Amino acid sequence: MKLKALLFAASSSLMLCGCVQLGCFSGCSTHGHNSSSLVEFLYPHGSPPPEQNTIPQLRVPLRVGLAFLPAHQMDTSGALDAAHQQELLERIRQRFLSRQFVADIVILPDYYLSGHQGFEGLAGLQRLYNVDVMALVSYDQVTHQDSNNWSLGYLTIVGAYVLKGDRHDVSTLVDLAVVDPASRSLVLRAGGTDTRHGNTTLIDSQRDTREATRESYDAAAERMIQHFDAALATFEADVRSGKAPVRVVRKNDAGHSFGGGALDWPTLLALLMMVTLHSIVRRRAVAEKG
Repeated sequence: MKLKALLFAASSSLMLCGCVQLGCFSGCSTHGHNSSSLVEFLYPHGSPPPEQNTIPQLRVPLRVGLAFLPAHQMDTSGALDAAHQQELLERIRQRFLSRQFVADIVILPDYYLSGHQGFEGLAGLQRLYNVDVMALVSYDQVTHQDSNNWSLGYLTIVGAYVLKGDRHDVSTLVDLAVVDPASRSLVLRAGGTDTRHGNTTLIDSQRDTREATRESYDAAAERMIQHFDAALATFEADVRSGKAPVRVVRKNDAGHSFGGGALDWPTLLALLMMVTLHSIVRRRAVAEKG
């Protein structure tokens, strides 16, 4: 009778806990993977990269299109949801909007890119939203969940609430690439990573893992922003020194551009004033002779 009562209590505990599989208390593991790929987006269906890219021409100040690449949806339980994507994109936008050569940063939802893969698709979006370059954010996150010997305590209801028999490991990469669709060139790229570990109880396992994945996205994105900021400073210095593999031209109010060595507006106005003054002096001299 005592044995039957013990078995009944154990089985009842398992049913109430709900998340534990019979015979799998220690050494069990699950695996989650969510990602979006820049290479697969730019070169869909295994198409090869171009043999030689033309030199990109950047017309500053730039209008930049900013978007997350569509996800593979490998594991929807840990996927980066739309609200979180918007939050991270806005953080990136605010960080780089004040740059002198940036006129505006336009945030595009990822579903706008779903049917516009490859450089041809990006070129269409570039014309549609009147942007000069596209800044594409991709990510890759792997989550492992394991149970240890403490999970044997889940046989009791109290153990499921008290004993931290579940462990999660989260590794995240967030990458930002600036692409020029016209020349099919990668202008600038930087990434950030984050790895974190945690132990939790059975009851809190899903909630704690979900929070860990979100925090890992945030931390990786912040590191990416810092790395991109540093890479951007180096890029600006290379442009000024002529070492960057790009050609930078400046827009005027009419939408035309001036290349290297061209005259800017202050110089043109000064020349116009000199020509006008010379013409006035010449007419007076002719009038005095007459």
